Amino acid sequence: MSPQRRTAPKSAQAAPPEQRPLTIALVLDTFGNRGNGTSNSALQFAEELERQGHAVRLVGVGAPEYRARINRVPLVSWVAAKQQMLFARPDDALFRRAFDGVDVVHIYMPFRFGRRALAVARQMGIPVTAGYHIQPENIMYSAGPLKLIPGMSSFIYRFFHHWLYGKVDHIHVPTNMTARLLREHGYQARLHVISNGYAPRFTGKSSYPATVRPPFVVIASGRLSHEKDQMTLIRALATCRHRDDIRLVIAGTGPLRRYLRLRARHMLARPADIGFHDNATMPDLLRSADLFVHPSIADLESVSVIEAMACGLPPVIAQSDLSAAQQFALTDESLFPVRDVQALADRIDWWYEHPDECARWGREYARHTRECYSVRSSVERFVAMEREAIADERRMRRMNDDAR
Repeated sequence: MSPQRRTAPKSAQAAPPEQRPLTIALVLDTFGNRGNGTSNSALQFAEELERQGHAVRLVGVGAPEYRARINRVPLVSWVAAKQQMLFARPDDALFRRAFDGVDVVHIYMPFRFGRRALAVARQMGIPVTAGYHIQPENIMYSAGPLKLIPGMSSFIYRFFHHWLYGKVDHIHVPTNMTARLLREHGYQARLHVISNGYAPRFTGKSSYPATVRPPFVVIASGRLSHEKDQMTLIRALATCRHRDDIRLVIAGTGPLRRYLRLRARHMLARPADIGFHDNATMPDLLRSADLFVHPSIADLESVSVIEAMACGLPPVIAQSDLSAAQQFALTDESLFPVRDVQALADRIDWWYEHPDECARWGREYARHTRECYSVRSSVERFVAMEREAIADERRMRRMNDDAR
């Protein structure tokens, strides 16, 4: 299903504002091919919004109807493209066409495209909300020499606030950790903690043959970059007592792809699969594995962990002050100190040596994920945030009218 340009039907529009379906514009630089985590989450939200009866208009590069042109930024665009991220060129005519008749505009990124969308929506008198999906610490890991400058992460938090987030009253954040970081950096808006959730296709039976695989398959998923720290996983697997019986899969793309492949080829006993996997194939790929490892140093949420748990994989997650992913662990065997190669190797060996526990915890993680992180419940909370923003805008207009 592709979100279209339709508006909620007139019969629905006649319902009370707090009940009728909404028409929502989702503004994101690039919707891409689901290889980028933010675009994937936006598309999942859009599909679920429409399933729940709302109308969605996608605005950005790759959108089906309100398609933006690419804005090429020297050097920055080259780095971003390696992580399947494109920047969109602001276009007032596109925004006015896309926003005509919508109830609310939701902006995903604080860059030029999103900032201009905010300005046009305000000119049109439309309520605006925003989502916080880029962690400044993630940017710093790809910033070359800039990451050595003290206080640069705090500077980016302030810059994002100045650009966009200080100008909206309602912000979607995926985790309590994200909310804490924003509060620590002076953000005053109403923060709505809503998981990005996982799609229903990450549950159910695998289409893989029901045979016993000789190797124990460890899988990781995410951008191939320094802050995701896949090298710690490769080093840990090379250290494992059972390394000869373990096969590694890392699904993702990014600037370290060649380096990680080279290191894995030299260090691991079995050939590793490191590279891009189409998002449509990820559920079956996850179900074909035995254990999910997430060594990342910095994460605002990490939907990849949720998706793995939904598929019945027990996770092993790095404990980092800059990563919210550790909140998903239900047992100590699912945690290890960030960057600790030996501790991770010990955890992987433990799961290998306890197949019954691996199966039992896999079922427990799947059950827990269904109860807590479905995209359906996340979208219901997202809609509640949008309705609150619309109501606030309506109250503000009445107060201004009364003041006149």
